[in-house]
Amino acid sequence: MTRSLQEEKVFKDPVHKYIYVQDQTIWDLINTKEFQRLRRIRQLGTCFVTFHGAEHSRFSHSLGVYEVTRKIISQFERNQYEDWPREERLLSLCAALLHDVGHGPFSHSIEKTFGTHHEDWSCRIVLGDTEVNRVLKQVSPTFPEQVAGVICKTYHKEIVVSLVSSQLDADRMDYLLRDAYFTGVNYGTFDLERILRIIRPFQGHIVVKESGMHAVEDYLMSRYQMYWQVYFHPVTRSAEIILQKVFGRAKHLYEENYEFAFMLPPLLSLFRKTLTVQEYHMLDEAFMQTVLAQWSTEKDPILSDLCSRFLNRRLFKYVRLERLDIKQLEKLRVVMQNAGIDPTFYMEIDFPSDLSYDVYRPGEHDENLPILLLDQHDQLTEISQKSEIIRSISGIHKGQYHLYFPEELLQVDRSTIPNELRNLLDAED
Repeated sequence: MTRSLQEEKVFKDPVHKYIYVQDQTIWDLINTKEFQRLRRIRQLGTCFVTFHGAEHSRFSHSLGVYEVTRKIISQFERNQYEDWPREERLLSLCAALLHDVGHGPFSHSIEKTFGTHHEDWSCRIVLGDTEVNRVLKQVSPTFPEQVAGVICKTYHKEIVVSLVSSQLDADRMDYLLRDAYFTGVNYGTFDLERILRIIRPFQGHIVVKESGMHAVEDYLMSRYQMYWQVYFHPVTRSAEIILQKVFGRAKHLYEENYEFAFMLPPLLSLFRKTLTVQEYHMLDEAFMQTVLAQWSTEKDPILSDLCSRFLNRRLFKYVRLERLDIKQLEKLRVVMQNAGIDPTFYMEIDFPSDLSYDVYRPGEHDENLPILLLDQHDQLTEISQKSEIIRSISGIHKGQYHLYFPEELLQVDRSTIPNELRNLLDAED
């Protein structure tokens, strides 16, 4: 059952100016403990070590995604588009609000180490014994399953999923503008209002009027620039790699029956892969910062050193690799071992790859729904077929390998390092 608030609620927002809440269900969801936890999760993980303003939270981003979705639906309803299923309004708004409710602290680092995924946790929170689930069930007994279906992309109506998860969705439109604002860069800015005016529901799809193609080109170019200049900045990657090494080392020690001086139950459950929704709720960034501070005094020298590096921003040095030479890297591992530096935890080859932030790549290899243009004859065409700009950036594989290692390696006796490795380590990125 849909209920309206007696008085509209308003959030002041630096990106959208105002965020309007008109439904009691949305207001109740915002006030659940699971959603309030997102105040304690940074939106951009380790990006704050590179861009000091990047302290914004998943809470503010989730509100922003809700607001963009609300604006899109309002435009559909104002124009009385027949292809928009009006009965899906509340479902779309709830899924937009809750799409990131399962994000953990430093999400990507933890996910890679422990094989978890935030979308799975979002669905567990929506379906489990939670305040979120109880609010959703007030709409109908099956409403939580519908919301989870949209978040996990199994819901039977593509048009609803598209609003939250596609190549032109409310999620991306908010985080590009919000991340650009808080990092202080201009790369992520684009004309949101124009895009909102040219989006249409059509035959079960979310499409764009062909006359508005240039606004979408601008959006995709902004995404392309943010990808390389912010999300995959090598300094941010260095911090993330150290964090992954911290969790990797802790996991290794646990499997070796190491006795931690500091260990709390949610972490034990994470190591044991028995983490419950209630325990997951305790894992926020304040919790993990406390863990890192405590582990920086552990008796294991590798764990304590890695934690200190992250906390005090003593990051790994990085050099760009012109090519991936496996034999050369094996020689480097030997040099590190001989110098008493464990390459397992102090060396990493990184190549930028993250579907969440990926550049637009149309075709069968992309899991997200493509951007479709609607012409004056009601014909649909995938946008890169008509845009040279989008064809050019979607075909670029600009990513390069980077080698990360501690700066102390440069202080090793030079006579023990082969010439080609000296040149590699001394290179400037």
